[in-house]
Amino acid sequence: MSEFQIGEIVTAIYKTGKYIGEITEVRPQHYLVRVLAVLKHPMQGDLHNPKDADVLIFHERKALSFREQANIPFKMVKPFENEVPDYMESLKDAIGKMKNELTETPSEWTEMSLRALESLEKDYKLKA
Repeated sequence: MSEFQIGEIVTAIYKTGKYIGEITEVRPQHYLVRVLAVLKHPMQGDLHNPKDADVLIFHERKALSFREQANIPFKMVKPFENEVPDYMESLKDAIGKMKNELTETPSEWTEMSLRALESLEKDYKLKA
């Protein structure tokens, strides 16, 4: 059963990323959430083998884009009470936090993740 209504601002976890968004539709088991900001950038690599560098394909995982909509299961949605930050600023902050966390535990997976994030920063036009 849903506890949020259309138009409410919430946090939503999608795969390994966390976002601030607006509910645009209530479905039988999901909310359709329009992304407004990024709280946590998705982890890099293979979701089925987290923190493992020795995988067939090391995926470069992008954050959901501004105003992109995603189906989020009810249990992954929580209320958000603060002011919604600017999307690009929140994306920059989320990548910075992830890079700081990655540098605390050096490994082959960490190095591959940092390279993926560098590439994504260019895609996001956060770096020249």
